[in-house]
Amino acid sequence: MNKSFLIFIATSLICFSLAAENITFTAERMKGSAKKNASTTILQGSAQIITEEMEIYADNIELSGDNYRVIKAEGNVSGKNTKSGLDFTCAQMEYDRTTKVAVLTGDVDLQDTENDVSAKAQVINYNSDTDIAVLQIGINLTQKDNICSSSYAVYYKKTQMLNLSGNAKIQQKDDTFRAQQITLNMKTEEITLDGRVKGTVSEKEEKKDESEGEALTETLAETETESESENLSEETPAESSELAEPEEQTEKESEANE
Repeated sequence: MNKSFLIFIATSLICFSLAAENITFTAERMKGSAKKNASTTILQGSAQIITEEMEIYADNIELSGDNYRVIKAEGNVSGKNTKSGLDFTCAQMEYDRTTKVAVLTGDVDLQDTENDVSAKAQVINYNSDTDIAVLQIGINLTQKDNICSSSYAVYYKKTQMLNLSGNAKIQQKDDTFRAQQITLNMKTEEITLDGRVKGTVSEKEEKKDESEGEALTETLAETETESESENLSEETPAESSELAEPEEQTEKESEANE
């Protein structure tokens, strides 16, 4: 290892310790350069960065800017925002430690485990200060019985509100709602539709109640029929005995005449 590289390592360690927050990192290889107003460090092979709010794992990670403000990761990116309680995976990401904004791109999968929300899109911008995520392209978001899709969406984690726009659609079990813009209150599951509103509401539960009513009517009818049959069978012997009495009386009268 040459002298200049040793100086670089010492300088970078000082920069890390002088930064507003501490950063720890590991990797199989490390290279870069450090200057007075700008610095760049590249971590290669099973790279890992841990800050006060973020844990980032990737094949390669680059740190750049004043006090390593910007973190870029690519290749099998995964991690979590420990402050917001969000887990994520994606192809690439860029995180600004000053603005607290993370931009995730390429088959993004964002999990809000606290609220049981799963979001997938090609691009997700997340601000950990405001707890607001902006989703774009190929959006699919699920929460409880709600399956949501659109071209553009804004997820407000603190208030549990979701705004969908651009061919917006929400599927709730057998019910479907479509509009240009849809607002969903995830706490109350209240839906507001605006622009070219369409929808279908299932009547399966009502039909089920009707069929149960018909079955109950048939059962009552069968019960009444059986009751009538039993009454008829009970009355038949009595009628037979009544018919037998005149015959017995005729035989007695014949014997008397003789």
